[in-house]
Amino acid sequence: MHKSVYDIIRMKKDGKKISVVTSYDYTLASLCDKAGIDVLLVGDSAGMVMLGYENTIPVTMDQMCMFTEAVSRARKNALLVADLPFMSYQVSIEDAIKNSGKLIQAGADAVKLEGGIAMSETISAITDIGIPVMGHIGLQPQTTMLSEGYKVQGKTKDTAIKLIEDAKELEEAGAFSIVLEMVSHEVAQIISETVSIPTIGIGSGVGCNGQVLVVQDLLGMYEKIKPKFAKRYLNLSEEIVKSLENYKTEVESGIFPAQENWFSMDEDEFKKLREQIGS
Repeated sequence: MHKSVYDIIRMKKDGKKISVVTSYDYTLASLCDKAGIDVLLVGDSAGMVMLGYENTIPVTMDQMCMFTEAVSRARKNALLVADLPFMSYQVSIEDAIKNSGKLIQAGADAVKLEGGIAMSETISAITDIGIPVMGHIGLQPQTTMLSEGYKVQGKTKDTAIKLIEDAKELEEAGAFSIVLEMVSHEVAQIISETVSIPTIGIGSGVGCNGQVLVVQDLLGMYEKIKPKFAKRYLNLSEEIVKSLENYKTEVESGIFPAQENWFSMDEDEFKKLREQIGS
């Protein structure tokens, strides 16, 4: 039986840190789940990491459902949360509910959406029909990036107070956890101590109740962007390229495939074949 929303909430109450990994495909999600990761997040960052977009804006509901389905087939133990992509929930509450339902049908246990107080009514409506919601404040790739660019949030008193108010409002609206992206660690600590639901940090310091990284970032597979908060536990991109170069060399030289890599006919059958075709 995989983890539930209540299991994740309980982890904060029990003082246990929560591990979250953003994953988009069956193969890597299987490995994340096997490693015991608590939450698999199907992020709209799939648009950049998997599809090569410049940002998350072009990602569609159909694409998010496809990635969610793949990860859902892989997980056995983790909670599965899926992002609502840009403009799938901002236009109307009806859209938000309908698209949240699509992600649940695709295999998610909960959905994630960006925004503070302005999204509280939407979160309430989604949770009212029984779909758990993970909030997301601080840097919001779908919107903050458009107006402010890539910058740390909560560095002044006024912006800090706004973030704290946003977090309280999301909890009141029914969110079961909140992602804090690139929030100053002081403010992230205050939020984590203020709300009773878990906070999941990304570039927001050790005071959060959990942490999230993109699996390709922590494995060193995604070269285009190397954010400060993404610790690399491996540098697989170099190893992968090296392996592919070795493969190319062996193909060109005839080393690969070797006998152990191919299949053979029964000797008697091969003899009959040669006799039949006169060779």
